Amino acid sequence: MTPSPPLRARAEEQAALLPPLLARAEHLAGNMLLGEHGRRRSGMGDDFWQYRPLQPGDTRRMIDWRRSARGDTQYVREREWQIAQSVMLWVDQAASMRYASNKDLPEKADRARLLALAVAILLVRGGERVGLTGTLLPPRRGNNQVLRLAELFSHDDAADYGVPEARAMIPQARAVFLSDFMGDIDAVREVLTKAADRGVRGILLQILDPSEEAFPFQGRTIFESVGGTVSHETLKAGELRDRYLKRLERRKAALADLCAVTGWQFHTHHTSDSAQVALLWLWQALNRGTA
Repeated sequence: MTPSPPLRARAEEQAALLPPLLARAEHLAGNMLLGEHGRRRSGMGDDFWQYRPLQPGDTRRMIDWRRSARGDTQYVREREWQIAQSVMLWVDQAASMRYASNKDLPEKADRARLLALAVAILLVRGGERVGLTGTLLPPRRGNNQVLRLAELFSHDDAADYGVPEARAMIPQARAVFLSDFMGDIDAVREVLTKAADRGVRGILLQILDPSEEAFPFQGRTIFESVGGTVSHETLKAGELRDRYLKRLERRKAALADLCAVTGWQFHTHHTSDSAQVALLWLWQALNRGTA
């Protein structure tokens, strides 16, 4: 059956997005200086990790006598920790994320997808499993998983605001949620509470356009949701600024408090700022959570 012209055009448009997104994510991830071992660390396993000098508390059985015979220092042979971490991603693809205050800035959704895919690339390179929350794409290793993520990230959601996925959270896994978190905060609270009950710890990265922080509007203004379901007209937009900024601060404080209670981490990133800096923060936050 031949697809209708609008459907075919949409499919071709989405397919054309994949190579640029992948290329940008690969470039972004490639600029990270992760060191020789990335997130790998010593522990129970079969693969060689590193030699280190004997330390107080080590037993004589731990000494590698062949390596130690080369000099006057006694060395311990460490093996690599081999329990691969599962990291679950949720990227808000709702209409509110398709906002950019001017043509020189990326949409929030574009920045969220780029960061999520770059993190996935780094995780896969480190031998860890990555997937999506829910049942659509369980965590797996390998470059094919990155391709699946890129394809799924290309689909928009018709809803005005996104709701985090709560199903199929793997016990003791890690999670990264990227959104503007402008929707129902009770839904976020429910998901993080369920995640904490299962030993899941993670990161909320709030992505905002700079105009959403500054509220630079004056005079007659029509505010509309990107999805078109909400509209408000005012003749004195400037008079709304203080109330809006207070509500935004309360929202950010509530998200930060929720993360503190559930053992997650919270950070706000603006699309006018460097994606590289945001990726570095995400990577360090993941490492803090697994130390």
